[in-house]
Amino acid sequence: MSRFFSSVFSALTPYVPGEQPKNGGFIKLNTNESPFPPSKRAIEAGAKALERLNLYSDPSCSALKKAASKLYGVPEECIICSNGSDEVLSWAFAAFCEEGRPGIFPDVTYGFYPVFAAQNRVPFTEVPLLPDLSMDIRTMAETDGTLFIANPNAPTGIALSPDVIETLVRERTERIVVIDEAYVDFGALSVVPLVEKYDNLLVTQTFSKSRSMAGARLGFGFASPALINDLETIRCSINPYNVGSVAQAMGIGALEDNDYMLDNCREICENRAYTVSALKALGFELTDSKANFVFARHPDAGGEELYRKLREKGILVRHFSRPERIKDYNRITVGSIDEMKALVKALAEVL
Repeated sequence: MSRFFSSVFSALTPYVPGEQPKNGGFIKLNTNESPFPPSKRAIEAGAKALERLNLYSDPSCSALKKAASKLYGVPEECIICSNGSDEVLSWAFAAFCEEGRPGIFPDVTYGFYPVFAAQNRVPFTEVPLLPDLSMDIRTMAETDGTLFIANPNAPTGIALSPDVIETLVRERTERIVVIDEAYVDFGALSVVPLVEKYDNLLVTQTFSKSRSMAGARLGFGFASPALINDLETIRCSINPYNVGSVAQAMGIGALEDNDYMLDNCREICENRAYTVSALKALGFELTDSKANFVFARHPDAGGEELYRKLREKGILVRHFSRPERIKDYNRITVGSIDEMKALVKALAEVL
């Protein structure tokens, strides 16, 4: 780093994305991308939007909010649009955390949470997962601060029921609960309908996973109008044109073609069931994932060793060396059935 870099940010430990190989030749099961292309309707809408790139995008994302309101059944004033759901999460740390009101999240979860906290210079507390890698809901409920919960959690894939989440929101209305639903479409149940009932709930979703638009960088936040206004204050103070016109147009097309997304999710869930069964037959232990990935370990092989040997065979998975108790696991994206069969074959050879 340069000698001019701020002392505040020079201590940041950045989030490390999954490997994005510059050349082909890999079966890519490391970043939870969809194996399917975007909806044709989304592609057509994006192509048409290219003709107007000489103009700024709509800063209010009004047409996109209208499409989302129609599909999700919540008022437009309860929606904020973002450059990926990460952006809403970062705004939430800035808006709803401060000294005396830390961010609270599990110690094994989305790796960006501690980065967002540090970037926004707010304190945070990590609550260890239970031995079975499920969330310690009781401790989180009793800890003061703003809750950040990925549901399903990453990298474990374990999901909470809407009843559990509603209890967290209802029992302590003096604090905000943020539910990150990046993977909700693969087997969990969304709590978006609850944002009209509770003014201390913020729910985020993304187009990156189930809607096959990771490269478009598009996401949502759902909350009460008051919370949305708080987030809009931060958004418009940083970048009011945060969502490009092509992404907005593609988002509308994707929302209007929701059956395509549902069909893809069903196929991914079927491929996940095949993968779980095949890995168990090879002796793997897995969490009960409701996401588009599985989290697996083998009693006779270390996680890093399996990661390296799979890479040598042209298959990328995600390995986490920290914290210590998940170092023997690998997170494996559920891709096409051919990709999953290739993974199982490679693992059988390695073992």
